[in-house]
Amino acid sequence: MTREEIVEKVNSLLSEEFEVEQDAFEPEANVKETLSLDSLSLVDLVAIIQQTYKIKIPVADLRQIQTFNNLYDYIESHLPA
Repeated sequence: MTREEIVEKVNSLLSEEFEVEQDAFEPEANVKETLSLDSLSLVDLVAIIQQTYKIKIPVADLRQIQTFNNLYDYIESHLPA
């Protein structure tokens, strides 16, 4: 899966789930602020990513994911070979 495919799929999933226009998903934008995430909706985001890409996101790693670029990088680097 290419990075472009990851970006496209993630943006589509998050736009649908959190009802935010994809135009708002700038690579350096803060994920929590852009999606207006509280702790409960953050759990939803993690569940969506884990189910879609079959990867685990430990809480310690989640703290490192601030921007959309961080999220795309994380998914890209943790995809099963």
